[in-house]
Amino acid sequence: MDWTPIIVAAITAAGAFAGVYTANRKTAAVLDIRLTNLEKTVSKHNQIVERTYKLEEDTALQDAELKRINRRLEIVEQQERKIS
Repeated sequence: MDWTPIIVAAITAAGAFAGVYTANRKTAAVLDIRLTNLEKTVSKHNQIVERTYKLEEDTALQDAELKRINRRLEIVEQQERKIS
């Protein structure tokens, strides 16, 4: 029995396996880098969303306070008109 074709097939299979393994490792490394960058970008985005929410909340509180102050001012002005 001639073992040459079996040996050639085994060497070819080992070479193919090594090539696929190397390519997958490189792909995994690239994906890991891209995933890390994406996580950083998402983190920055989330921080901006949180800051925007806080700013909107603060603005709403300031608007409410401004309305109260304006209402007080109107009352004081009405009282001054009654006195004058």
